[in-house]
Amino acid sequence: MNTSPGLELSWFDPTPPTADQCVIANLVDRYAAETPDKLFIRFENGETWTWAETRQKALETAAALQARGVRHGDIVAAWAPNSPALLRAWFGANYAGAALAPINTSFRGKLLEHAIRKTGATTLIIHPDLVERLEGLSLAAVERLMLTGPSVSDLDLGVAVEPASALAGDAAAYRPVESHPWDTPVIIFTSGTTGPSKAVLTSYVQEWTTARVTYGYMNGDDRMLVNLPMFHVGGISAITAAVACGGSVALFEAFDTCRFWDIVRETQSTVCSGLIGALTSFLIKEPPRADDRDNPLRIVTLSPITEETMALAERFGFDYVTGFNMTEVSAPLISAVNEKVMRSCGRMRVGMDCRVVDANDMEVPHGEPGELVIRSENPWTITKGYLGDPEATAAAWRNGWFHTGDLVRRDEEGCFFFVDRKKDAIRRRGENMSSLEIEIEVCGHPHVREAAAYGVDLPGGEQEVMIAVAPVAGAVIDPKALIEYLLPRMTHFMVPRYVRVEVELPKTPTNKIQKVALRAEGVTDQTFDRETAGLHVRRQKLSMG
Repeated sequence: MNTSPGLELSWFDPTPPTADQCVIANLVDRYAAETPDKLFIRFENGETWTWAETRQKALETAAALQARGVRHGDIVAAWAPNSPALLRAWFGANYAGAALAPINTSFRGKLLEHAIRKTGATTLIIHPDLVERLEGLSLAAVERLMLTGPSVSDLDLGVAVEPASALAGDAAAYRPVESHPWDTPVIIFTSGTTGPSKAVLTSYVQEWTTARVTYGYMNGDDRMLVNLPMFHVGGISAITAAVACGGSVALFEAFDTCRFWDIVRETQSTVCSGLIGALTSFLIKEPPRADDRDNPLRIVTLSPITEETMALAERFGFDYVTGFNMTEVSAPLISAVNEKVMRSCGRMRVGMDCRVVDANDMEVPHGEPGELVIRSENPWTITKGYLGDPEATAAAWRNGWFHTGDLVRRDEEGCFFFVDRKKDAIRRRGENMSSLEIEIEVCGHPHVREAAAYGVDLPGGEQEVMIAVAPVAGAVIDPKALIEYLLPRMTHFMVPRYVRVEVELPKTPTNKIQKVALRAEGVTDQTFDRETAGLHVRRQKLSMG
């Protein structure tokens, strides 16, 4: 049983926050009164808002929503990229006492229809370019579309369509609403890579806690570069971190590999919404420049921690922390600053209880992989459940613990190490292996920009290891040469049999590789097979003495 105390952070107090500390409207009110002319946010299009302007726009949109029947506890759906309109929608909904349900901008067809239906929203705030995708879909309870820009469609969808000006109501008509720490500010959909997306019910406490643990090193003088989408917990928590401390935000639609450091310099961003997974790989492969360290970025949440990512931090001159989070929880694992534990995702933080368990929820020995399950000392810091999905909620909450679906291992010092998503683990000839460990080795090849490792099924219930790889700009990946590169670096049973080379790997808008799509396609005619090529891997036979 885990009895070790949680890691204490200089920037995080686990005492449950009051409404004035965590409710978005209360925080915006505070900073609009204390520092009305201070810049709060700069958008990608160059538009800027002070704290006073942010409050005014939130009040206008709240009044507009209230005039259309939105009340405390309701849900407002939004389908738009990171933009002034989407931020207005979020803060306006919260001022009206409602939750915003931002929908993934890549959703189409039945996946989109499912998300709209799940919210039960009567109002959908939508980017004009997305309206065409609604044709032929059931809009469920939706009564009106509120556009975020000039209309580009004359489709008759059977609901009212209101211009962008409708989002700016009469602020004087706004009726104040009292919101509580346990109320829901946002409903975030899971990525939907393995089936219909689940709608995660958050709370103000949960989002505040996630922000303060993950980005609590941020202060009122910092600027947070946010290039993760606001329909993702990373985008929401990064903005929440700035609101919580009175800092500022530079909001961009997406991560731009080629311009990342130019954007950091142009916006004078001192912190950012995280360099995670493939994002670090992209930056590591960028050619060095003489001015690499000439940038204002001072500290980053970085994952994974490897020799390469630590070299990235040294090259560009920033400190780092690492951690673990998912939409349903509030950063249960976090590291100290510049902790050099290879591939660790941190330690259990103060206020959390974490265990590593087997399929029967029995704790496994240190060093053995198992599912990470968590519970919190404080209420409302883990999801209330999945909206309209009691079965999924019950499946996640078993025996008093929230089950993350992630396989980890824990060492004797209390460091946790991510092994794999349970659904992504590969089993080959009796050996269980981590797709992440395979991917790290593959991405060490100088021509590989990103990689996905996954199992392809064989008759008899076994699997073979397959990798899909994309090259760095201007490079060509030779599958045979790649396998030869891996042979001395990998355990024999982890060496991939199949190699698929693609210009780009399929991804969600949050830059997660869609392994479910790759697995579904399996071994294609263009897939390289090392056994057919005569590259056989054998376990080294050792003598008896």
